[in-house]
Amino acid sequence: MTQANPATDAALVAPPAEPPRWVIHRTRGRRHGPLTRLMSPGDLGELLKPFVFLDLFDMDAAAFSAFGLHPHSGIETVTYLFEGNVRYEDTTGETGILPEGGVEWFKAGGGAWHGGGTGDSGRARGFQLWIALPPELEHSPAQSVYQAPGDVALDGPAAVLLGSHGGATSPLEAPAPMTYLAVRLKAGETWRFQPGCDHNLAWAAVARGRLIGPERVDAGELVVFEPSNAAIDFQAEVDTEFVVGSAARHPHDLVLGYYSVHTSPAALAAGERRIGEIQTRLQREGRLPA
Repeated sequence: MTQANPATDAALVAPPAEPPRWVIHRTRGRRHGPLTRLMSPGDLGELLKPFVFLDLFDMDAAAFSAFGLHPHSGIETVTYLFEGNVRYEDTTGETGILPEGGVEWFKAGGGAWHGGGTGDSGRARGFQLWIALPPELEHSPAQSVYQAPGDVALDGPAAVLLGSHGGATSPLEAPAPMTYLAVRLKAGETWRFQPGCDHNLAWAAVARGRLIGPERVDAGELVVFEPSNAAIDFQAEVDTEFVVGSAARHPHDLVLGYYSVHTSPAALAAGERRIGEIQTRLQREGRLPA
């Protein structure tokens, strides 16, 4: 008769597998020429706030001609380029070329204008994310940072655009606890996304390729995962580029203007007044048509 050995027997029992974190919403958004709006406050932005808009763009020089100087208030935007480069300018005084792998971080705060166009690549492909600011920041001074690829924090295949992941932390200022990453995986590669311990919402959007994580996500899709702070495992079926975000839920209302998102009607009115003041100055300087 064989005597049981508790220590040996325990070692032979595999730990229970973590249950997958399932997708609860998916969308292909609304396409407008070379730009696809995957998220807006009227749909998934209300569910995923502070993430309120997400645009996937793939533009040539002709398409960029429609994206001159335009205003924002009450938000910050984060733009990441998977391919190409773009020219940028804003009313904080910054101007230049953002290259492939670079990041534009633009906090409009109480009101600012920015714009862009094609660089010397003639084409640009990537994502622009809008993030709602809390009341204490929605009328703060405008700021902008343009990161070269070598200045972007990396954790393996992930560029850390906001927050932290693994051993890497972005120097850019997130308005609340959140993580936002741009990831490139080769066909067959696997990767685990670990949200922060206080992040109860997460989503991912694929620019190119195809993911399994745990359900299939194709190029051009955005998926929302069930509420939790559990890790999400991704596998690339083919070479794949995507972004993934997680955050603690924004507890404030979303009050919308055409280019602005605020927490109250009074805050929106103040932001739009400031936008109008800047518009008058830009027209006086000849940078906008009168």
